[in-house]
Formats: sequence, C-alpha cells, structure tokens
Amino acid sequence: MPDNKKEIFFVIFSLWLLVFAASSQIMIIAPILPRISEQLAVSEALLGTLVTAYAVMVGICALITGPISDKIGRRKILLIGTGIMTIALFLHGFVFNFLSFLTVRGLAGAAGGVLSGASVSYVGDYFPYERRGWANGWIMSGIAMGQILGIPIGTILAEYMGFRAPFIAFAILMFFALLLIWITVPQPKVQLQKTKITILGSIRKYLLMLRKPEIIASAISYFLMFLSLSVYIIYLPSWLEKTFAVSGNEIAMLFLVGGVANVITGPQAGKLSDLWGRKSIIIFSCVGLATVMAFTVPVVTSFWVAYVLFFLIMVLVAMRISPFQALTTELVSARKRGTLMSLLVAIGQVGYGLGGTIAGPAYVSLGYVSNTIIGAIMIFGMALIVWRYLPEPGLKTLSNRKD
Repeated sequence: MPDNKKEIFFVIFSLWLLVFAASSQIMIIAPILPRISEQLAVSEALLGTLVTAYAVMVGICALITGPISDKIGRRKILLIGTGIMTIALFLHGFVFNFLSFLTVRGLAGAAGGVLSGASVSYVGDYFPYERRGWANGWIMSGIAMGQILGIPIGTILAEYMGFRAPFIAFAILMFFALLLIWITVPQPKVQLQKTKITILGSIRKYLLMLRKPEIIASAISYFLMFLSLSVYIIYLPSWLEKTFAVSGNEIAMLFLVGGVANVITGPQAGKLSDLWGRKSIIIFSCVGLATVMAFTVPVVTSFWVAYVLFFLIMVLVAMRISPFQALTTELVSARKRGTLMSLLVAIGQVGYGLGGTIAGPAYVSLGYVSNTIIGAIMIFGMALIVWRYLPEPGLKTLSNRKD
C-alpha cells in the first residue's frame, strides 16, 4: 500500500465522488417515477423498462471493457467511463418523449458498463487485501451520500424543475470526478495483460473463469443480489405515495434517512470484515434483508414506520457491499481482476434488468406485496450460495493461489 497519505486521500475521494454521482443517477429513477409518468405520459408498468435498458447496456459494455482494463490499466478506463457518463447525463436534459429517454438511459448504461468493475478493481490493484474492506467501505459510502444528498436534492429538483434537472446536476458532478481522476489518480503498479485482445479470446477467458466453482457462485450471488434490490426498490416510492398519499419531498426524506444508515454502517462493515472475515457479515446481511423485505407490507401501516424500515434496509445493504466486493477481488490475480469484476457486474446487471422488467407487471397486477416476496426469496438464495460455495480467502490461500 502506498505511503503517500495525500495520494491515498485523493484516490479515495476521487473514486468516492465517481461512485456518488454514478449511484445517484441510478437511484434517482425510483423516487421520480411518478414525475416521469406524469410528464411523459407513460404507464407505470412500462417505466420498469428504463431500468432494464440501463442494466442491459451496463452488462454488455462491462463484458467488453473488462479484458480491455486488464490490458490498458484501470486509470484509463476510469477516465473513458467518466467522460462518456458526463456526456450521457447532460443529454438527459434534451429528452422529449419516452423513447428518447430510454435511449439516453441506454447510453448512460454503456458508460456505467465501462465504469462498472473499474473502481472496485482499482481498489484491488491499489490496496493490499487486508485494507480493501476499509478502502471499499469509504468509497462505497458515496452510495450512501447519494441517498443523503443526491436523491433528496434530485427529487426536489424533479418536483419543481422537472425530471430532467437532477440528471444535469449529476452530469456536473461527474465532470468534476473526471477532472480529479485525471489530475490526482495514478495507475497502480500491477502487471498488465500483455496478450492481444480479441473477441474470441475474451469469450474464452470468461468461459475459463466460469469453470471455477467459486466464480460461478459469486456470479449467481451478484445476479440474485441485484435482482432482489431492483424488484423491491423500484416501486417502493410509488407504493408509499399511493398508500399514504405522501409527496415527492417526503419520499426524498426517506432516502435521506436510508443514506444516513448507509454512511454509518458502510465504513465500519468494511473494517470489521477485515478483522472478522467477509462471509459471516455477508450472510447475516442477506438473511436480515430477506426478513425485512418479506414483512414490509404488513409492518408499514403508517408512513413513519417506513422510515424505520428503510433505515434498517440500508444498514443491511451497507453491511454486505464492502465485504462482498473485497472478497470477490481476491478470487483471481491482479491481471485478471478487471475481467472478473466486469463479468460479475454484467451478470448482476442482467439480474437488475430482469428485476426491472418483473417489478412493473408484478406491482400493477399483484400489488407491491409480490415485489417484497420475490425480493426476499432472491436475497435469501444469495445467503445460501455464499454460505455453501464461496471461499473465505486466508493469507495462506492467497499466497498459494493459481490462476
């Protein structure tokens, strides 16, 4: 791990800002769905395809970018991805109907695919294994701050200035992240892939990875994790607005409360996983999430209860993110880390996109309770897979690892 504290600070802050802007522009879709429906005259059942379009493009571009990042280095990929994302988010200000909105969400998804595994892989390259939980915890707290600041401010902007406004705001933040990465973030001193990149070669590399049981287990875990969250979260604001007649501002406060929980929990969970091991924390989080999801509808009998429940949801989500990312970065060597993380993110986005496709029809035809049950079953399945099939890397295992 580098000794330059100033460099370490800027690495963490630059990636934090990237995560903050990137996650905010994803999460803002759920609380402003009613505004999008009103202003573009789109049915509720169709709105889930906005999530699907984004997720599909993330998956495709992540698979393409993974081997490239192992070849040219993570820093260049971060610069390319933030540049494309900045442009894509600015274009959100010019959408005029649902099809144009779907198109720019696809472009943003392409940028997200370029960035998908880059920040996590960069942490894996830059920090030693015993410090990755700590580093990931701080960087991924950008997601929580997105809920505390990005989503409430974005929701208020959408309420008073239209649904396009928050995307313009996030484009400006993404541009600052681009400048910071360009000026302050170095390329880690790791061995890069020297072989020529080809389509068949990349496919072969992914297939060889998927022959390993632990890679298959982590891929299925990513799929279930993203599917459960998208099915559960996307229509939660719509259900709350209809059930309790609350405003967009009150939904914004809900996400703020969840973000506070994430900020409090994320860094501590990463640090504790460095000491106690990753698997136990991941499994506890998944089982807790399954329980809370399953009991959402009967428990939330008034809107104030939703604050307590969402706070707990975000605590459990934060407990899982950093340990799971730290664990998966050690399944292969540094020269294959970008390929692995892109593969996992791509598979996760397939789950997220499928969840978005399922969520709308389930919510419209069966009610929000169906979304909660599907989410609970999927996340409990992840707990079982992590418990049974994912290894907990130890120092001896790491030193003897062969790729």
